Amino acid sequence: MSSLPTTPASESSASLENDPASTLRINHTHAGIRARAAANASRDLDDAGLYFNRELSTLRFHIRVLEQALDDTHPLLERLKFLLIFSSNLDEFFEIRVAGLKRRIAYGNEESGMDGHSSSSIFQEITSTAHEQVERQYHILNTRLIPALAERGIHFLRRNSWNKSQREWVRTYFDDEIMPVVSPIGLDPSHPFPRLVNKSLNFIVELEGRDAFGREGGMAIIPAPRSLPRLIRLPQELEREGCQEYVFLSSMIHAHAEQLFPGMTVRGCYQFRLTRNADLAMDTEDVSDLASALKSELLARRYGDGVRLEVANNCPAHLSDFLLKQFKLEQEDLYLVDGPVNLSRLMAMIGDSERADLRYTPFVPGLPKALRKDESLFDMISRQDILLLHPWESFGVIENWLAEAARDPGVLAIKQTLYRTGFESGVVSALVDAARSGKEVTVVIELRARFDEADNIALASRLQEAGANVIYGVMAYKTHAKMLHIVRREAGQIRHYAHMGTGNYHSKTAKLYTDYSLLTARETLCEDVHHVFQQLSGMGEPRHTEHLLHAPFTLHRRLVELIDRETAHARKGRKAMLTVKCNSLTEPKLIQALYRASQAGVLCQLIIRGTCCLRPGVPGISDNITVRSVVGRFLEHTRVFHFHNAGKSETWCSSADFMERNMFQRVETCFPLLDRKIAQRVRKDLDTYMLDNCQSWTLQPDGHYEKRCPGKDEAAISAQETLLYAYAARP
Repeated sequence: MSSLPTTPASESSASLENDPASTLRINHTHAGIRARAAANASRDLDDAGLYFNRELSTLRFHIRVLEQALDDTHPLLERLKFLLIFSSNLDEFFEIRVAGLKRRIAYGNEESGMDGHSSSSIFQEITSTAHEQVERQYHILNTRLIPALAERGIHFLRRNSWNKSQREWVRTYFDDEIMPVVSPIGLDPSHPFPRLVNKSLNFIVELEGRDAFGREGGMAIIPAPRSLPRLIRLPQELEREGCQEYVFLSSMIHAHAEQLFPGMTVRGCYQFRLTRNADLAMDTEDVSDLASALKSELLARRYGDGVRLEVANNCPAHLSDFLLKQFKLEQEDLYLVDGPVNLSRLMAMIGDSERADLRYTPFVPGLPKALRKDESLFDMISRQDILLLHPWESFGVIENWLAEAARDPGVLAIKQTLYRTGFESGVVSALVDAARSGKEVTVVIELRARFDEADNIALASRLQEAGANVIYGVMAYKTHAKMLHIVRREAGQIRHYAHMGTGNYHSKTAKLYTDYSLLTARETLCEDVHHVFQQLSGMGEPRHTEHLLHAPFTLHRRLVELIDRETAHARKGRKAMLTVKCNSLTEPKLIQALYRASQAGVLCQLIIRGTCCLRPGVPGISDNITVRSVVGRFLEHTRVFHFHNAGKSETWCSSADFMERNMFQRVETCFPLLDRKIAQRVRKDLDTYMLDNCQSWTLQPDGHYEKRCPGKDEAAISAQETLLYAYAARP
């Protein structure tokens, strides 16, 4: 993907704090920006022109994901995977963001946000962009990826290319696997239009003739069985030598649709898919049992109002118009696609493929030197703080630590938050074992983690059956903090241990997302974690924390203060800089604090993966702010905040993004890295991201993102590859 350094990241990239070029830029800022800042001092920082729209910024991130499908530095199947991820991302974008816009428009709520745009104008721009990008997506699939895969022996066979043996096999598969489970629905007064499940694959069929009851043919709907795969691999004996050959379920149904309507003629069969509003709108004030209320809401989610209709592009207009009318949608909500309407379901094929040569080179997560010993994790953590950077360093350390705690007779209590995790994960199994062995286990489960609600309800039941105390958090606030607290008796004394992280306790996503994990026995940090757990499980005033910042109480206020402190240093002529790395930046007061910092001459380096409402490069306002987004093999998920503080630097990690919901509507934690070496390591990791010129996109003042590329005499640097080289082991 890129040329790798010959030394680890911790040695290869000089810290920007000691970089002469960085100092020169700051000095230049003091000389040049103060005059412009004075000229713009009267400009209101609430000016709508200083902000990008949140929904449009989110859509631009999804487009950056789609761009990866064109990047031939990624292996071929990984490029296909990016294209499918774009489909999945767009599904959720319509289910939540577009659904919310349509709801506001329907209720006449055109009130503009901080960007000054009305709901209707944003919806129109989203619609135009989404149509363009979906057309582009299928063009990439059909003209770039499918031909390239065919050259490498992976074929998706259309009906007109089946040979005799393949047609016979398809016929048998249809008779044995599809016919028994499919239920076609003829449309007439006694069979009204069916209520179709959100994002399900369906077919609209045009019929001619009379059925067994003498009814004239018209239209019918065929819901594709959700239990069947959307892509089926042919038996090996029917494949060409050295090839993998697949048939779409939709092709099988198209080829044999007339078998579902004996005695009638199928004039046309066209696939379609409806995307519905999937946001849960639950009035928490009237809920006495959150789990029961959520179960009811989850059933309703499958049948929310329609927001988007995808139809095969060969479908006649009178049929697509009929569908739009049934779902109460407008022409602008119709997306005509040149291929399968449910692309994200093809992800299973990538996982099942035997072509390792078309996937990323595997690696083995590494371990810090402090953990490369055959001794108790408690002993190692008691000696020093340990930081892990997933996925390059093993998430298994946390699972193993919990498993050890479950077995350890000295462990008295375990408390943990769970936002997203697997039902059968090692973390859950260890908590179950600990509860069954008689330890005091308390788990704060956030049932309302979007699209994981059903799994979390089942997880809560499993833990309760094992004897754990399960708390659903605080009704009006989602518990998003990532915390683990262990109480252990050692030599007659009580000792506390804690884990805090930027990501979820989920072993699968820990292999795909970048996240930091801090394991510590520091008394003050552990006491802070203990206080937050007490506040979650009990009632009363906010508990004082020595080091932790805690949303919705102290986090937002303190972050503004830390930015303002950097601003004050700059105004006194001191070197001033900050780096923020998070997933999204939307909260107005934090953005305004960054604008004030830029005006004062603070070098503001923002690494924002997705949504960013801050507009960089505005003369006299934000021309000392850079915003970049890194999109690559792993999903960037670390939240890290670094402040130079006149040489007394502070580095923080957090579960929270710079968003309103994280600051005011969620329980979040932000923890300082008190170990000097660990803090220095994280700062050097940040420097590596700032040097990325392979997978980094720079936000421009007009809102578009420009891909960074190595210059003529510049070495190619991929931050993710560099960190993999530095921290991971080799297979």
